[in-house]
Amino acid sequence: MHRTRGGDWGDRIPEERDLTSEPAGRPSAPTDNDSALFARRTSRLAARRLIPFLFLLYIIAFLDRMNVSAAALEMPHDLGLSDKVVGLGAGIFFIGYLVLQIPGALIAERLSARKWIAWVMVAWGFLTLLMAYIHTAREFYLVRFFVGVAEAGFFPAVVVYLTHWFRSADRAKALAGFYAAQPLSYVVGSPIAGVLLGIKWLGLHGWRWLFILEGIPAIVMGLVALGYLTDWPREAKWLSGAEREWISREIAREREAKQRLRSLSISQALCDRNVILLMLCYFCAVSGSYGVGFWLPTILKRLSRKSDLIVTLLAALPYVAGFLTQQFNAWHSDRTRERRLHSALPVFLSGAALFMAIAAGSNVLLSVFFFTLVCGAYYGFQPAFWAVVTEYLGGSAAAAAIGLINSIGNLGGFVGPFVLPFLETRAKSFSFGLLYLVGSFLLSGVFMLMVGRSVRRTPQESGVFAPGAAGQEARAR
Repeated sequence: MHRTRGGDWGDRIPEERDLTSEPAGRPSAPTDNDSALFARRTSRLAARRLIPFLFLLYIIAFLDRMNVSAAALEMPHDLGLSDKVVGLGAGIFFIGYLVLQIPGALIAERLSARKWIAWVMVAWGFLTLLMAYIHTAREFYLVRFFVGVAEAGFFPAVVVYLTHWFRSADRAKALAGFYAAQPLSYVVGSPIAGVLLGIKWLGLHGWRWLFILEGIPAIVMGLVALGYLTDWPREAKWLSGAEREWISREIAREREAKQRLRSLSISQALCDRNVILLMLCYFCAVSGSYGVGFWLPTILKRLSRKSDLIVTLLAALPYVAGFLTQQFNAWHSDRTRERRLHSALPVFLSGAALFMAIAAGSNVLLSVFFFTLVCGAYYGFQPAFWAVVTEYLGGSAAAAAIGLINSIGNLGGFVGPFVLPFLETRAKSFSFGLLYLVGSFLLSGVFMLMVGRSVRRTPQESGVFAPGAAGQEARAR
């Protein structure tokens, strides 16, 4: 026999359960008066278990991706490479990045996100080690391309994985916890890179050790991920039966509601107007972000004439601001249930701040200040943006759309770093390339504002989901 507990839950909970399979010390089911607290506590329990670990994996991923920007302070001189070659090599990563985006997202949705995340980490760790042994531009291009191929499956798999665990009301905060790795990887990685660039061990220059010491953790943590992550809430032995049931039911209810509102096949999702607008928005935002992020140490070195260590410390400051605004904007977006302006305003502000950085000219303090505003604003964009994407579609259609948006969008990571040295060789100044990045940020905001009304509203605003515990929790706040 089953009984139904009252309130908005309307759950059918078994009278008798096997308590030996559940962690002790937590109540097994909510009552009428504490269902909202149960929902919040269960969501936080899942977040405490998963988000710090995924954050650590993304730190490693981003260090492996962006260590080439620090290596660019010494590697070109050591290998005789021009700025144009280094910019092209950095950008080629994103050509390779196209390859496994959609397949990786579909594998995470249909098969095992846990196994996919683990093995792509091991693969890109070994390829990052190969970067320490390149000697020519051709080898540089080839290894960077395959690092991009290997890493391509990681990000979309994690975004899809988070949709298996967090309902839409909590998703921007969950994404912000994961995405915090981006700005903090610069904060952590920049001073480490500055120290490593000054060493020479076993006859190898510091930039080569940079790749070796940042490739090994990817291999180790990829193997750890196999045992630590859990694919689905129903498989989580670290949750009680009631907690497993609640998460699974909430995610299933949201998916069913999305299907009733908008049921698209994979091919229809990839051709959908709003998916294309979101893809263009992301392309322009990423082009601006990577253009600034990759060349910021070089720009600051030319302005300040300081040592590599001082330059990498200065280059880390903008990302501290980025972390703070990212967390606040995600929290505020979830609290207000608004996504569109929380995505568009940050990139508009980034464009305006970058224009002011150009206007500051050779003033080092003003340049650092405005570049700090650029990054601080931009990192507020990401969690709200991906919350829009995951709320718009569900299932395989959402996985394919995430892969498409991230793959085409990340081609901006090829364009941004390449445009600056390309225009510099013609105009003899970085300013024209930076103006291109200003335009990219502003266009990103315009595309976001063009996204249809059905995407701008969260499921709660649209009345798509039943009020349930999520509604009680929102009122409790």
